[in-house]
Amino acid sequence: METFDLLMSGFATAATPSNLMWAFLGCALGTAIGVLPGLGPAVTVAMLLPITAQVEPTGSLIFFVGIYLGAMYGGSTTSILLNTPGETGTMVTALEGFKMAKSGRAGAALATSAIGSFVAGTIAIVLLTLFAPAVADWAVELGPPEYFTLMLLAFVTVSTVLGKSALRGLTALFLGLALGLVGMDQITGQVRYTGGVLEFMDGIEVVLVAVGLFAVAEAIYNAMYEGRSTSTMNRLTRVRMNRSEWKRSWPAWLRGAGMGFPFGTIPAGGTEIPTFLSYATERKLVAPQHRAEFGSTGAIEGVAGPEAANNAAATGTLVPLLALGIPTSVTTAVLLTALQNYGLNPGPQLFQTSEALVWALIASLYIGNVMLLLLNLPLIRLWVKLLLVPKPMLYAGIMVFATVGVYGMRQSAFDLFLMFAVGMLGVLMRRFDFPVAPVIVGLILGPLAEAQLRNALSIGEGNWSVFIERPLSLALLVIVLLVLITPRWLAWRRRA
Repeated sequence: METFDLLMSGFATAATPSNLMWAFLGCALGTAIGVLPGLGPAVTVAMLLPITAQVEPTGSLIFFVGIYLGAMYGGSTTSILLNTPGETGTMVTALEGFKMAKSGRAGAALATSAIGSFVAGTIAIVLLTLFAPAVADWAVELGPPEYFTLMLLAFVTVSTVLGKSALRGLTALFLGLALGLVGMDQITGQVRYTGGVLEFMDGIEVVLVAVGLFAVAEAIYNAMYEGRSTSTMNRLTRVRMNRSEWKRSWPAWLRGAGMGFPFGTIPAGGTEIPTFLSYATERKLVAPQHRAEFGSTGAIEGVAGPEAANNAAATGTLVPLLALGIPTSVTTAVLLTALQNYGLNPGPQLFQTSEALVWALIASLYIGNVMLLLLNLPLIRLWVKLLLVPKPMLYAGIMVFATVGVYGMRQSAFDLFLMFAVGMLGVLMRRFDFPVAPVIVGLILGPLAEAQLRNALSIGEGNWSVFIERPLSLALLVIVLLVLITPRWLAWRRRA
């Protein structure tokens, strides 16, 4: 009952005209970003982070979460019509969705995608409402050893899963951790690793690094390496489903939601694994008379299930972010930066110290989910027109927004030079397949992990055995070792 009352108070805040406006703007912009191939919610949120200096926390966080969820909806459009996924989570949608569009059923594929996203998103938001406060209550009982090992688990999983190579991921993580050490020591007040540069006294601004690594690097990389590309778009038919397609879609929606949400809540679960898992499940469970459609004319179950899993997983990533302060995806790592810009530390304390903000954010998810359904189905032809925007203009706009935003934070020319230097570093990382998300995770969580490590050692009177004497921290250390060792052991078994 208490949860219901808190949710209602959240609706009262989220339904104010200004917050509704932010939710609408976020959903519309997110859908547009999802439609445009190559851009993603992480780039967009990173580029818009400087607005946190001007906009109050509730409005901007509702805006950012709207972008995140909107991109999940919009990403399916290009997968189905162009065979070009706008987001990694919609890669599987292209397998059957594009074939459905080629056989003249683009409208049905888009309809099951949008409605499935709504159904799965709603289920995931209800689960978030029920479980996130419980996880936060449990996390209050954790001490510094457990927090440090939890962050260690986040470091390892994000670094080893988000990228093609664990070594490259860990290298990127250590780069972020090193950047996080620059500035004043939080505990002793000693200045370290500044190289005598006064601008580094307060540390390296996370927003600046996020904008440089995501937005600036994305624009420069596309200008340098992508070149001109042309693609053929399938004809858009009327967006609706017949009775048979409804009957085939709804079980796939429910199964997809059931698979997506748990994967979203675990570190580095991501949206890719549940979407592929959902696709494999639907292919196995499809009725014999429709089995031949998979891989030939396109099966609607192959679109409905993965799209539902994708949206449920995206919502699920908010559980560890809000309840534990642990980002489990690239976009939630950037969202964590937004929260810290307001002096808010996501985690169990957030539900106590910023209760009104958290519940307004959760309530806005319900509102945004309805907005996205209304924006996607009737306005699909409008979103498709965005594909006509020339890429040079698009990336030039990103550079202008990034430059103005970062300069507006402190009116410092030094920040602009640093942003473009970080942008070039991001280009090199993309060129050589180094993931950029671990840099942000290391930069944000590094100082927090350092503080928790020092506190844990103080509790243990300088003895490192404090991490193995407590059951939960020992269990987390074992999981960290399994994450590092298991893939190599399996690879060795395959070669043997």
